[in-house]
Amino acid sequence: MYEVIYMKADYEPWWMFEEWEETIRSRHSFDDRVLAEVHFKKLTSELREKHKREAMKKDCFFAFWSEDEINFCEGCDEDLQLYHGVILMKDGMPNAFC
Repeated sequence: MYEVIYMKADYEPWWMFEEWEETIRSRHSFDDRVLAEVHFKKLTSELREKHKREAMKKDCFFAFWSEDEINFCEGCDEDLQLYHGVILMKDGMPNAFC
């Protein structure tokens, strides 16, 4: 099974901190790799249009951000960058679809 996960957090998606799943905004599952790739390409295209910056790690973690989209952290008393993350999953594990 393939999944395309969209998350929004004050850290890049590859960190997958202990409670990272609480930041998930959408999760789409697919039995077919091609359908998962179509959804992934549509989602990342939309995020590229909205955000000037992007980064990728291990061909399965993608981060998009705009420098003006920040969130104040009460605990650390500073502004933190917000990231829109996309994670590609295969059989429950982060993995590129190739």
